[in-house]
Amino acid sequence: MSLYEFMIGPQAQAFAREVRAFVKNEVDPEYLKAMDREEVKYPRDLFEKYAQKGLLGPRFPREYGGRGLDWHADIAGMAEIGCLGTACAAVLLVSNIVGEAFQSFGTEEQKQKYLKPMLQGRLVSAEALTEPHTGSDFFNLKTRAEDKGDYFLINGQKRFVAGAEGADFFLVYARTNFSEDAHPLQRVSAFIVDRLPEVEVNYIYGLLGTRGGGTGRITFRNARVPRENLIGPLHGGALVFDRMMVPERLSTAATSIGGMHAVLALAAKYANRRVAFGKKIRKFEAINSMIARGITMIDASAGITCQAAHAAEANDPRTRRLVSEAKRFCTDNLWEIVNIAMQIMGGIAYTNVYPLERALRDARLCKIWTGSNEVMDLIIQHEYFNEVLNQSDDHRDIELDAHNASLTEEKVFDESYLIQS
Repeated sequence: MSLYEFMIGPQAQAFAREVRAFVKNEVDPEYLKAMDREEVKYPRDLFEKYAQKGLLGPRFPREYGGRGLDWHADIAGMAEIGCLGTACAAVLLVSNIVGEAFQSFGTEEQKQKYLKPMLQGRLVSAEALTEPHTGSDFFNLKTRAEDKGDYFLINGQKRFVAGAEGADFFLVYARTNFSEDAHPLQRVSAFIVDRLPEVEVNYIYGLLGTRGGGTGRITFRNARVPRENLIGPLHGGALVFDRMMVPERLSTAATSIGGMHAVLALAAKYANRRVAFGKKIRKFEAINSMIARGITMIDASAGITCQAAHAAEANDPRTRRLVSEAKRFCTDNLWEIVNIAMQIMGGIAYTNVYPLERALRDARLCKIWTGSNEVMDLIIQHEYFNEVLNQSDDHRDIELDAHNASLTEEKVFDESYLIQS
């Protein structure tokens, strides 16, 4: 398994085995190649296969089509999917993210109308966040939803929407509070928007990787959205967004682990067969060092991701920081390990004889999507400073362990000492 069995419970282990069998037996290599050639615009048949096998939304309640499992099962399944590449993973990931919005903020009517048929494979969803001028500056978005009483009128544009080409409905963030002095976190609301005639979808991107996943641009031209399609409170889109980032970033981390395992194993098997200077290249110290470094990074990635899953399961206040750490750490390691695998295999890895060139193209996006790794750093340090500066008094104060800790006059932090002197 991509996650060691001792790290997850029996139910998660069983689910991971199911997903592993699906990955091995149900996904034709020719289909993956067709996706990469963009002969497939959106893999709806793959989405429906996921649903038929009960792989969509394992955490969600059974009455809506889920499995009622925990976060560990969720990440264990995503880790197994990771070897298929980011486009196939995104098909699962989007349902997981959008499903979280319904699970945490949706009304019963919304769950019956959208969540249940989505998990059954009858409706495809997509999450519409990024705009042409906003990426990381998310809450400065320009898409507008004007309150008309019993409906909202949405105008604007979103881009880089994974699954847009195949989506039947979208989870859309739009500005609803137009006050000049409105706090950024109180400007935005979240909506369910059906694929109406006023919702124009264009499949326009020539992507470096992650091809065949239906990534597109959406333009809203006076799209009329019923008030009952508001998700969460009015102007409360930040709450929905913050919650959705947990599965988004945790699933990205888990998927990266699966990708790491796949490419490093490919390189290790190659090293056990390739002969140079009269012996298998796995006997060379340089190769040994790269393999050792790679598997250590994989195991460390699994550890940090399972820790984040434990936090999410417990609804721990450190969840936001830990999932950000997992996303950053795992996607950085995926990029590094793909490069290690290419270095081990040499020139043949730079061709399409092996799938490493596709893995490289896919891996590069992981450091950008679901929040760039630089944004992860901002979140991590912000949350950590809050924790340290508000730490309780039951921790040892190691400042006092210095030989001259009592020389407080030497502990100068600002210019106030000039006034005192």
